[in-house]
Amino acid sequence: MSLSDLRNALPDYAKDLKLNLDSVLSDAGSPGLDGKQVRVIAVASAIASRYTPLVAAIEAFAAEQLSPEEIAGAKAAAAIMAMNNIYYRATHLIHNDEYGQLRAGLRMNVMANPGIDKITFELASLAVSAINGCGACMDSHERTIRQHEVSAQGVQSALKIGAVVHAVAVTLEQSAA
Repeated sequence: MSLSDLRNALPDYAKDLKLNLDSVLSDAGSPGLDGKQVRVIAVASAIASRYTPLVAAIEAFAAEQLSPEEIAGAKAAAAIMAMNNIYYRATHLIHNDEYGQLRAGLRMNVMANPGIDKITFELASLAVSAINGCGACMDSHERTIRQHEVSAQGVQSALKIGAVVHAVAVTLEQSAA
């Protein structure tokens, strides 16, 4: 199914999601981001949202502007955050500071060369961390992004893409059940 087909499959009670999806996936609707960043964030967010038909549709949409290496970079952000968000959320939430002092010892080599530029990788990682609910990771990625002079509006746009893509995934999955 295409992204348009999936958007049209959203039930009437989710009309706002239809409108928001069109908006956040456009350059005008995601101020502070460029078209490639929008698409990378959307792919990573769709993967984190775990609804396979939406992942396929957003990947096809993204492929209109992204190279296979850039799509792989979006997938890398989703994959590494799937691990990191669980680990760092847990060490942050456990009320024992000792865990936060221990070396994680988890391989994260992909972060050195993810196939996309560092800022786009960080933006995608931020959106995925929001979907996965890891405050420690959101703080870390937001700090890095802002140090590289991405505007608050750009950060907000990344978060909105993650929020809308996730809401669309949840709604479509539930309406298909």
